[in-house]
Amino acid sequence: MAILRLLRVVYDEAPALESFDDCTIFQTIQWLNFVACTQKAEPVIAVVKDGEHTVGRFTGLIVRRYGLRILGSPFPGWTTPYMGFNLKPSISRTDALLALESFAFRDLKCAHLEIMDRRLSLDEVQRLGYRYKAYNGLEIDLTKGYDELFSAMDPACRRCIRKANKVGVQVEEAKDVSFVDDYYAQLQDVFAKQNLVPTYSKERVRSLVDNLLPTGRLLLVRARDSEGACIATGIFPAMNDTMYFWGGASYRSYQILRPNEVVQWFAMRYWKARGIIKYDFGGGGEYKRKYGGYDIAVPWIRISKYPVLEYLRNGARELFAFKQRILGFRKR
Repeated sequence: MAILRLLRVVYDEAPALESFDDCTIFQTIQWLNFVACTQKAEPVIAVVKDGEHTVGRFTGLIVRRYGLRILGSPFPGWTTPYMGFNLKPSISRTDALLALESFAFRDLKCAHLEIMDRRLSLDEVQRLGYRYKAYNGLEIDLTKGYDELFSAMDPACRRCIRKANKVGVQVEEAKDVSFVDDYYAQLQDVFAKQNLVPTYSKERVRSLVDNLLPTGRLLLVRARDSEGACIATGIFPAMNDTMYFWGGASYRSYQILRPNEVVQWFAMRYWKARGIIKYDFGGGGEYKRKYGGYDIAVPWIRISKYPVLEYLRNGARELFAFKQRILGFRKR
């Protein structure tokens, strides 16, 4: 077993992300800036050292909760699924994880650590004995041909796409500033159906677009009805070999036109044409199964310096859910 250690570096001294085959868009400087802005967080980039050799890098951010420093890579509520490590193929992720625990508590003076690395398996984490929750999701293999991808969808989903085309729904790539207003108004309508309010603000969406759209790694999709009204939207970041579903919304009164399905189909074809080979839906949801994906499970690991922090964390999540229900009730 290699004895690895982590050494914090500034942005300009971090090894280039593109030099690692396992990099994701959520580890880029632009995504770090987005999370730092919306969460009042402090970005952390560290190199992974094996002796004097640099064999990888780590990406995360520090936030303060209850007066304590917490290192998230990522942390719940950040609308960010994966961060973690970028490592050379010969380096063990479990060895890097053990080194991260020491780095977080000793060097960064944090009291709690959370990490979700797309290439860490449930079996590896179980052997280490860490607390974790399985982040269950769906993924689609985009290396298939267009006809095969379409045929893999549920028959009802295919009918929805055909209907949208038949009734004149038009789907387009959006790059104008009004997209954020369209998306958030539709998102509010989605949550209002359940007497809730959105879990994040319009300013978060605007920050995402401001930071990521100039990179060419963020696709904004808008669907219009036959009269030109915007009736549905979707947000799809992508990098390296994978596209992701960050968010989608539509007005309830227009769902009979089936714009949500045609937005997804547009995004899949858009990124496939640009070399993307996987579509990660970013979490569970039975409605996603109709697009023909397969199940994935990634461990979301929690490590606390003090056992009481586990209870504080769970209590905070319950309080947030209660607050959301109250706000939804008041809005209704």
